[in-house]
Amino acid sequence: MLHCFLHISWLFFSTGPKGQMEKGRFKALLSLSFIATAIGIMVLVYTDSPKHYMHTPPTIRAPPTNDTFKIQEDLNSITPIIGSEHFMVSAFIDHRLDGVIRIISIIKRNSLQPLYCVYCNTEHDCRTVRADVQIHTDHFSFPYGASDVICKGKHAQNATHVLITTEKNDSVDPKMVHLPIQNKVVRDTFKFDFTICISNLFGDYNNVLQFAQTMEMYKLLGVQHVVIYKTKCGPDLEKLLKHYETEGTLEIVSWPIDKFVNPSPGWNIKKHKGDVHYYGQLVTLNECIYRHMYQSRYVLLNDIDEIIMPYKNTNLSSLMKDLQSAHPSVGVFLIENHIFPKTQFEDSGKFKRAEWNNIPGVNIMEHIYREPGRKNIYNPTKMIVNPRKVQQTSVHSSLKYYGDVYHVPFDVCRIVHVRVPLQGHLTKDKLFVDKRLWDFEQDLIRNVDQTLRISGFLNSFS
Repeated sequence: MLHCFLHISWLFFSTGPKGQMEKGRFKALLSLSFIATAIGIMVLVYTDSPKHYMHTPPTIRAPPTNDTFKIQEDLNSITPIIGSEHFMVSAFIDHRLDGVIRIISIIKRNSLQPLYCVYCNTEHDCRTVRADVQIHTDHFSFPYGASDVICKGKHAQNATHVLITTEKNDSVDPKMVHLPIQNKVVRDTFKFDFTICISNLFGDYNNVLQFAQTMEMYKLLGVQHVVIYKTKCGPDLEKLLKHYETEGTLEIVSWPIDKFVNPSPGWNIKKHKGDVHYYGQLVTLNECIYRHMYQSRYVLLNDIDEIIMPYKNTNLSSLMKDLQSAHPSVGVFLIENHIFPKTQFEDSGKFKRAEWNNIPGVNIMEHIYREPGRKNIYNPTKMIVNPRKVQQTSVHSSLKYYGDVYHVPFDVCRIVHVRVPLQGHLTKDKLFVDKRLWDFEQDLIRNVDQTLRISGFLNSFS
């Protein structure tokens, strides 16, 4: 601009007669020079001013990645909720309730305070909402109870991780542990037909032989997957567990409940003191259902020494096909528990095998005597459930579910439960002979021997 002005000035100057400027023209030129200089200075100031960049897109920093969060890698570790006496376990999308987030939790019932969910997506965009805490009705009067913490908010179904806090605060310490959210995709094809959820393994339980027999029996019945929530067990059983884990049949979930509360070894708080019922059994059963909601067609909820045995079908697949066909609306099937006292032995001794003499544990093949039902006393049940039809479960029945419940007749299917007697006063002639296990004797014995040999027990104890 200044260059143009000088050029014009030169032309203006050169037009005067005899090469001299007239006085008026010189004054005009001088004024024009001052104006041009002022304009030039304004242009330079404007160019260097930040306002010049208002029309230029700002530099956008990439959002923090999930690496800035501490994500819980073990999907079933017990995580304290900071600022409370509660714990969170694992998180799931519940598609049946419009995509809310359900966090399986352990809540101290008399110390409940407002809780909040902070759920985030992969872009690190987090939202905080007030949580709905649902303590399960079955807690057997223990201080801590199995609970669901429900997180309902905009786009909750798109979240990838979540935590529970005691303060409504949009800025969360990244060092706080977040739970990964599972079950994000609904599936109608399943990896397993049958999964068994063994709720607790604790103490010095070392019943190797019965465990091997039970596992092999279930495999013959069509079970592909067994899950055990383990706090502790004996050294020999630990060895066998590793074998089944390596084989791929068994999934072991670490359950260090005793590092956080004082767990009770029983269900009766008057007899077995502690903070939570039976090492958190109700928590693990519910967790197992949600974990396998889209992995397994059916889930069996029973103990480590129980076999859910079909009596009119050769396996569980044909049993459930018949039951589901006859009762299509049923999602919870109750199976009666029947006791086979380990104190009563079969007389001939045909299954008292020398190969098993030194294997720790009970030989269930020797115990064919079943206790009769007791008048006016309800036989407890365990369950086969469609996990997609269960919201909350207890040990012997479901608490919240969709569809119907069916009590399977004991002559169709019942539990073979070899354990200490409940009616110890009864002599052998007062018990019923039940040899259902013997129908599988050839395959069962062969498979148990093979398992004990591979895992080193026959060599170790023979």
